[in-house]
Amino acid sequence: MDKDTKQALEIIKRGSDEIIPEDAFKKLLTSKKKLTVKAGFDPTSADLHLGHTVLINKLKAFQDLGHTVIFLIGDFTGLIGDPSGVNETRPNIDEKKLAENSKTYAEQVFKILDKKKTKIKFNSSWFKKMKPDEFIRLSSIMTVARMLERDDFKKRYENNKPISLHEFLYPLVQGFDSYALKADIELGGTDQKFNLLVGREVQKHYGQNEQVIITVPLLEGLDGVKKMSKSLNNYIALNDEPNEMFGKIMSVSDDLMWRYFDLLSFRSNDEIASFKDKVKNGDNPMIFKKKLATEIVERFYDKKLSENAEKAFTNVFSNKLEPNEVPVFEINETSGISIVELLTHEDLGNEFIRSKSECRRLIKQSGIKMNNKKVENPDLLINLGEENYFQIGKRKHLKILKHSTIYQI
Repeated sequence: MDKDTKQALEIIKRGSDEIIPEDAFKKLLTSKKKLTVKAGFDPTSADLHLGHTVLINKLKAFQDLGHTVIFLIGDFTGLIGDPSGVNETRPNIDEKKLAENSKTYAEQVFKILDKKKTKIKFNSSWFKKMKPDEFIRLSSIMTVARMLERDDFKKRYENNKPISLHEFLYPLVQGFDSYALKADIELGGTDQKFNLLVGREVQKHYGQNEQVIITVPLLEGLDGVKKMSKSLNNYIALNDEPNEMFGKIMSVSDDLMWRYFDLLSFRSNDEIASFKDKVKNGDNPMIFKKKLATEIVERFYDKKLSENAEKAFTNVFSNKLEPNEVPVFEINETSGISIVELLTHEDLGNEFIRSKSECRRLIKQSGIKMNNKKVENPDLLINLGEENYFQIGKRKHLKILKHSTIYQI
């Protein structure tokens, strides 16, 4: 193996969980062939988030090495719903919503991938042309017994939880994508391993060379427990504003910070190791968390906006100042209003707090401040008159004009 191939292998192996089979992957690299590398994403939500970028960054690594990268949008598989890692059937998403989300995915992915060198494909383009008899032949490749070897299906079956027949089709449909695209390599999260291996079986069935599969770890969300997901509201979207993105990264725990460094940062392993040593020797972890937040915001925006986001964060959380750009609202009310009614008022558009019960819970958890003082009483009555500044959680801020006196009910 020559020097360039060894370097390419090191680049791809960094942050990867498994390469199956690794010997076949080494042969592909040694062949100097321009490889076709695919990764699929079902457009089940409107935004890509940092969890997706762990996989997309790996695509970018292949792209930078000169290989053909396919960003596959699963607008057909999205109709089925990926059963990976879930303990119940996913709710159906209508085609119109999938189409809308597909459009935003195609736009957002170019925050990372080179638009001129990336192929965007939609798996509906071949599945909607597939005849019923072809679909039946595809489903004959796998047995029910083989499907039940899959951990999530096995658990649901043993716990008498329903498994819909269409869920059995998902791995086969994803596998057929690899055949349709003549993929040499498929990338996926660790929860996708079964589906990726089925892709090898489908290719073999149709007489095609079997793809190498590469899995990458799943990125935990802001809670540090479950994988990053919009449905769990623990995500950092690629479309988050710079200040919001910076603040969310700063909110992760010190332990989770290192996980984010390992999976999201482009810094060398040696540099990250030196950061860890400095923290062990007494340096404040916040120093390095700011470095991570700055790096990521700059990647998706630019250096100036990243620096501004850091300044805004420092002003709010270190210097206890108000952010530079706080949304300002006037509430169309003439009489007194409780703080719960105020912060869930229709004039705010549910942008800050979605329900009165959530507002009461935040107050109970000391999660709301007014003029830099914690609000402790959900029954505080505000008679609108002068300007008031509110902080909700760690990152949401707003001003409400014309605030007056606060009374206890």
